Amino acid sequence: MDPTAYFDQFTQRYTPYKGGSWCYEDGCIYRGLRLLFEATGERRWSEHLHRLVDRQVGSDGTLLGYDPAEYNIDHILAGRVLFPLAAETGDLRYRTAADQLAGQLETHPRILAGNYWHKQRYPNQVWLDGLYMGLPFQIEYALATDNPALIADALQQFATALALTATAKGLYVHGYDDSRKQSWADPITGRSPAVWARAVGWLAMALVDALALLPNDRATAALRLRTSLLLDELMARQTPSGLWMQVIDEPDLAGNYEESSASAMFAYALLRYARLGLSQADRATVAGRRALNALISGRLVADSEGITRLTTIVGVAGLGGFEGNYRDGSPGYYLSEQVVADDAKGVGPLMMAFAEGLRCCDKSLSVATGRQGSASAR
Repeated sequence: MDPTAYFDQFTQRYTPYKGGSWCYEDGCIYRGLRLLFEATGERRWSEHLHRLVDRQVGSDGTLLGYDPAEYNIDHILAGRVLFPLAAETGDLRYRTAADQLAGQLETHPRILAGNYWHKQRYPNQVWLDGLYMGLPFQIEYALATDNPALIADALQQFATALALTATAKGLYVHGYDDSRKQSWADPITGRSPAVWARAVGWLAMALVDALALLPNDRATAALRLRTSLLLDELMARQTPSGLWMQVIDEPDLAGNYEESSASAMFAYALLRYARLGLSQADRATVAGRRALNALISGRLVADSEGITRLTTIVGVAGLGGFEGNYRDGSPGYYLSEQVVADDAKGVGPLMMAFAEGLRCCDKSLSVATGRQGSASAR
């Protein structure tokens, strides 16, 4: 089916991920809808976005269910949509809401090297997920408020996190424990033991989104190089189908599988990177297009009721204690988590990847969608 029909139907039936409380899962959908609107100019995406966001942002800018004292870096992500909404509507509540989120970051606890803790309940820990959740927002807020110190801080946090989580294979592990108290953490390096695809997907999107906001200058040169090297490594590990494995660096591990949400994230990062002309644009376009077409043609599947779903998404994965279980971060652990359909963490990135495909190379989508390229979508 035409992916836009799927996105439209999904959003029509979408309910807030956590009962209406402000959360990053909803933020993935908000980001996807915003990028679809920017790519197509179609009002339906903006209307969907306002319908979902406006019931979470009060008239005074209060965010539904949000408590900054939780110090949960996940809560920051959805705030990225507030900047374009404020600019387009002139409604002060969006900027006030963004100020609240920035206020959390002002006092958010950090490890000694300067990186935000992932959450207060995960003290002294840095997860790759958190880089996407917090740092692009921080850069956008810095640009909106003319605060270059926040940009310098974000760039330093990227550099430190990459150094703390890097592997000898050119990839990055899911997390790092500065205290070395968690049993999943290597007692010498503090690193978790496995390379989980979606964690690297969050990282890849964070890097590309940050670079898209910043000038190509000396301050960002090192980050651009690290991003280019990571995307090169990902392209080398893309499977013949066009997707990526759940445990990305162990393709032959028993039970390993090609996972949809990470594949959508990598497709988005590659296509956006290519459109920005950062480097290796032709190779990145081809790899991103292959992944996007594979997801559209093979992972959008009608269920028993005839409803199209995005399939083969790992529901959730993390590190340490959660709901009575201890997640040890081993390769086998990441293969034990439930696989679901239509999770926001997969659908949002697929929206984002599709929007990027329309903007950089929409003729390439005709095989999967039956569409022809249009000038309005470029």
